[in-house]
Amino acid sequence: QIQLVESGGGSVQAGGSLRLSCTAPGFTAHSCSMNWYRQAAGKQLEWVARFTNSHSSNYAPSVKGRFTLSLDRAKDTVYLQMNDLKPDDTATYTCNTEPGRSGCANAIRGQGTRVTVST
Repeated sequence: QIQLVESGGGSVQAGGSLRLSCTAPGFTAHSCSMNWYRQAAGKQLEWVARFTNSHSSNYAPSVKGRFTLSLDRAKDTVYLQMNDLKPDDTATYTCNTEPGRSGCANAIRGQGTRVTVST
């Protein structure tokens, strides 16, 4: 069973950058796609970005052009590079594998990583 661990969050000023990591041993072996989500206090979960098993990326309009996904296959880690951060990016960020391929469903969720962007 895949276990997800997010890291890399922190506090930055608007315009700054952070790189988040989602480490999930085994997810590349199962050819899983990986999604990033975020949830701000008092708001619903929002989809942020998707790294597909064919190595393409998709982004929510709110982050497109500022956020970039990449993969380190050797580390089974998907990175979310976040540039030009805005206060609206403040949230807890989580990742999850997409079901649909053998071994990709029911991953053990991580705690998420907190991002705080101040003006």
